[in-house]
Amino acid sequence: MRLVVGLGNPGKKYKYNRHNIGFAFLDSYIKKLDLKFKRRTKYDYLMSDDVIFIKPKTYMNRSGDAIISVLTKHRIDEILVIVDDIHLPIGEIRIRKNGGNGGHNGLRSIVDALGSSEFGRIRIGVGSPIEKDLSNYVLSDFSKKEVSMLNVVFDLLNILLEDYQNFNLDRMVNKYSNYKKSYSEKILDSQDR
Repeated sequence: MRLVVGLGNPGKKYKYNRHNIGFAFLDSYIKKLDLKFKRRTKYDYLMSDDVIFIKPKTYMNRSGDAIISVLTKHRIDEILVIVDDIHLPIGEIRIRKNGGNGGHNGLRSIVDALGSSEFGRIRIGVGSPIEKDLSNYVLSDFSKKEVSMLNVVFDLLNILLEDYQNFNLDRMVNKYSNYKKSYSEKILDSQDR
């Protein structure tokens, strides 16, 4: 089985925060499939074919705890994490087969829990803070203009995640390479609006 993890914080007050883009995207993807998450103590989940989708309820800094909880119940062959990235301009996507935590506490928690950084990740740019207080920035909500840009991003990610679900990480990475130029143009168009 494969595990797709959208990172975020549980609760209504965090729902539209930059830090919750992993939750937001998974919600969007699952809604398009006309499915609903079920609840467990440490995460909300959905099983579809050989893929388990989860949203950890352990808060960002303890995301690894939720993943370990899944690993005790299922044999997982591959993990893909969807996460916000302040080092990327808003709407930019980076897909990697592995890598470091980039200073992200959710990724750090997962690496610590697994004892490895060998898992796939989709990083979605949320922009950088003008002020120095990073926690206030990532816990702030997206503006209306940013939400319209993210709709373009989510449209592409829906295509890519569907490919991941039907095939594998390599296929998703290759497809993204093909779409990257046209996707970047769409993002620029949505910024001009």
